[in-house]
Amino acid sequence: MIVQLRPGVVVFGFDKPPKRVPRCREFHPISSLKPKEDMNLDKVYQNLTVPNHTKIALVVLDGLGDIATESTGYRTPLEAANTPTLDALAKRSALGRMIPVAPGITPGSGPGHLGLFGYDPLEFEVGRGVIEALGLGIDLKAGDVAARANFCTLDTKGLVTDRRAGRIDTPVCEAQVELLKKKIKKIGDVEVILKAGKGHRFVVIFRGKGLEGPLTNTDPGREGQPIAVSKPVKKTAKSSKAAKVVAEFYKQALPLLKNCRPANGFLLRGIAHQPAIPTFEQRYGLKAAAIAVYPMYKGLAQLVGMKKVEGTQTVQDEFNAAVDALKAFDFVFVHVKYTDMYGEDGNFDGKVKAIEEADAALRVLLPEVDVIAITGDHSTPVPVKGHSWHPQPVMITSEIAGWDGLDRFTERAANSGSLGIFEAKHLIRLLQANARRLDKFGA
Repeated sequence: MIVQLRPGVVVFGFDKPPKRVPRCREFHPISSLKPKEDMNLDKVYQNLTVPNHTKIALVVLDGLGDIATESTGYRTPLEAANTPTLDALAKRSALGRMIPVAPGITPGSGPGHLGLFGYDPLEFEVGRGVIEALGLGIDLKAGDVAARANFCTLDTKGLVTDRRAGRIDTPVCEAQVELLKKKIKKIGDVEVILKAGKGHRFVVIFRGKGLEGPLTNTDPGREGQPIAVSKPVKKTAKSSKAAKVVAEFYKQALPLLKNCRPANGFLLRGIAHQPAIPTFEQRYGLKAAAIAVYPMYKGLAQLVGMKKVEGTQTVQDEFNAAVDALKAFDFVFVHVKYTDMYGEDGNFDGKVKAIEEADAALRVLLPEVDVIAITGDHSTPVPVKGHSWHPQPVMITSEIAGWDGLDRFTERAANSGSLGIFEAKHLIRLLQANARRLDKFGA
């Protein structure tokens, strides 16, 4: 199989790749290379950044990483999937695995993506509500507190029996959000703004004087528990007022939903206000576009200054839109959601199918890029049925990425790759280097 990365950059796949020279098993992951205390590493990179016309793509198969257990036949979905495009790329790529935040820390989607965009998740903490609101096109104002909401199912005792209300269809969500909007417009001097998202998701914005986050989630994190009380993470007069507004919103909203089945309750997460973050173009000198179906991921991209591309509904739509976007942009971020959804549902076959669909859709993008990275924002193992701390696989393909000569793009293959294990926040810098957008350091 032959795959072309732009004219003149061709990747060849072989039935039997040449034997490799055994490599030394010792390596130093990027995360172990600490700068001097007085050195601002971002400033060093900024001084080394040089412009050119190379095109870069970051393809994120959400929750891609997985684990092999007896229950999955000792295979991961990547190993079980038929992926001719990814496997052909693997033969001429550098592979490795990435730690999304820090060893043992399970990331949410926000930290996972910020890491991929090169922003240390431990330094830049962003609430999911802010991200979701931006993704839905809401113009947040200074002092707004935003929350991401999930409709859920409550039993007669007020315990959560389904945190996603059976993943209700979007029209059902829209109808229930309209019900709440008509009845709840203000809480005291605070305006309440609601907007439906996809499926069971919506956002709530509290707009008024003297508010700030972050607040703790009302999502208990598992079924069989009551809705949690939201409290200030750091108690101030503003955050205390915000917590009281959230409590009053629940007091007014839950009775309105009591006859709505299965979505007779809701959970709030990521209750926070928007922080100040330097833009993607400022940090990397790259004019970037973002393509995603779900609002949250558009919001994440918009948060760092990427231009949202609207109108995509399918995975193939996304990759077609990426081709068009690269006519005007240096960098394109493509987000595929369904690998994560099936992982959370514990659906092995569904995750395999989602990987295969992405593999087929990816082909149209390859001739348009000089550098492409394919990875996940975190792992969502089928046996776990949720996000996990396991390092996700990553593959970088370019004319100068190096040839690991591995047969497939899988977790096991990535363990043998030349990239080793590194922190996700370094990925963009590696893409800059592969795109010849970083100059030499020192004489």
